[in-house]
Amino acid sequence: MRHGDKINNLGRKKAHREALLANLASQLITHKRIVTTLAKAKALRTYVEPLITKTKKSDSKETIMHQHRVVFGYLQDKAAVKELFTVVGPKIASRPGGYTRILKLGIRPGDNAEKAMIELVDFNEIYGKTAEKAAEPAKKTRRSRATTKKTAEAAAPAETAETSTENTQSAE
Repeated sequence: MRHGDKINNLGRKKAHREALLANLASQLITHKRIVTTLAKAKALRTYVEPLITKTKKSDSKETIMHQHRVVFGYLQDKAAVKELFTVVGPKIASRPGGYTRILKLGIRPGDNAEKAMIELVDFNEIYGKTAEKAAEPAKKTRRSRATTKKTAEAAAPAETAETSTENTQSAE
């Protein structure tokens, strides 16, 4: 019986499962999104999010080096660790958690397995705020229609007075 056993073993022994998750995590960090089965994506989320959180805790140089070594112990990929600490870490520094998003893609025709895309949230330009949107000031919303009517009525007589003055000057 597996009462209370929350880990998804993915049909693999411990060493095989850890190697699989390490490879998937390094590919996710390198490419920012990958397509895999839904079960693997859910298992990968619990594996990679604590690693991403470790990039945020950088008080002193010793702490930074220690976090690099801890993450390298999980990933075993120097390029992925460097990418995680130089590119991904600074971009997610303000986010309190939830660094990944899982999108279901339907079933795989060969074996009817559910496919899913797992991606890093801050690296998706479609859903996230782009640089242009963040730079623009937010538009003020109108609270009532009465104020717009009053300003439009006040502007209308002023415009007619200006146009009538222009018409008389052009006629002379």
